[in-house]
Amino acid sequence: MRALIRETDISNSRLIAPLFLIDHPTNAREIGSLPGQFQLGEEPLYREIESSLNLGIKSFVLFPAVVESLKNTEATYSYSKENFYLKRIAGIKQRFPETLLISDVAYDPYSSDGHDGYVKDGKILNDESLPVLCKMALAQAQAGIDMIGPSDMMDGRVGAIRSALDKDGYSEVSIMAYTAKYASAFYGPFRDALDSAPKFGDKKIYQMDPANALEALREAALDEAEGADILMVKPALSYLDIIYQIKQFSTLPIAAYNVSGEYAMIKAAAQKGWLDEEKVMKEVLLSIRRAGADMILTYFAKDFARLSHG
Repeated sequence: MRALIRETDISNSRLIAPLFLIDHPTNAREIGSLPGQFQLGEEPLYREIESSLNLGIKSFVLFPAVVESLKNTEATYSYSKENFYLKRIAGIKQRFPETLLISDVAYDPYSSDGHDGYVKDGKILNDESLPVLCKMALAQAQAGIDMIGPSDMMDGRVGAIRSALDKDGYSEVSIMAYTAKYASAFYGPFRDALDSAPKFGDKKIYQMDPANALEALREAALDEAEGADILMVKPALSYLDIIYQIKQFSTLPIAAYNVSGEYAMIKAAAQKGWLDEEKVMKEVLLSIRRAGADMILTYFAKDFARLSHG
């Protein structure tokens, strides 16, 4: 009876697995603050994707861990033909054409300043950041990416990227806008994974104030008007109300990012024997889905798929 009247369900097809990429043919290094998650060299990356596909996970969001020597103020490596991230996108699509690949578009993986936009004289310059973000997105589209994920929170970047993609013949490449990306303390393990913490200050100037909800609706309206195909809320657990409000506000599909800190605290408590990891994982994902998320980016994707697979 409970199953018959259940209002909310989760399936593997609604989960997106984040993957961390490094420029190495064979290495795989576990991330200390993200148990069970790895920085993946080329061959381990392909094995991880193959095993995920066998469990029913077909969607992936890719993040590059770039060595410091390749970073500069202009983030030029982001669109270089030598960028290993672009090569990995092409390699995945060649081997596994059935995958759906989502990119990351932002300065911080490639910036010597560690910020999501162009820095000059200690200030993040919004409009000056947009041309590089567009070059980044075009390079990823050329490599074979299916969906652009601008995570930088620069104003106007969705419209600029949409225009650049359409102009170069990539109108079929969609955009998942990081619409409500809050200035959260839950991002710590992610920054460990990519070594992308800012070299000065913080990201509050362009990420959203956790105290604000109406601002998220304004951002949703702007992103939708600029051509976004999907609106995302990040983090998920502390912002379930924002997911719900944007779902009521917009007819676009809603994504939610169950971020690194949310994953890490459950893993840590489970390792201490304080929580039942499997039950808490299911409850967390269900709550995000119930709030209105059509898809969930989560480090639990493969763990959940294993349970449902067998």
